[in-house]
Amino acid sequence: MNKVIAAAVLTVMAGTSSAFAIQPIDGSLTSNARLEKAPVGSVMSHEFTSNGTDYRETYRVEADRSLKLVDREVSSQS
Repeated sequence: MNKVIAAAVLTVMAGTSSAFAIQPIDGSLTSNARLEKAPVGSVMSHEFTSNGTDYRETYRVEADRSLKLVDREVSSQS
């Protein structure tokens, strides 16, 4: 019985993993951005202001050279 419950939980989690992905906001880099010379797996940051709030986003370069948004934080204001 425990194996069935564990399998059901894993199936639900696998199907909803995209629901936990960070969604782009105004100012995020678009999904068609590509970095042709950056090494696959490297990371880059992007700082911008959206609706009066400063953000810093971190992207990872995927195998097809597209960027995947992996983190967003509100920048500290001085």
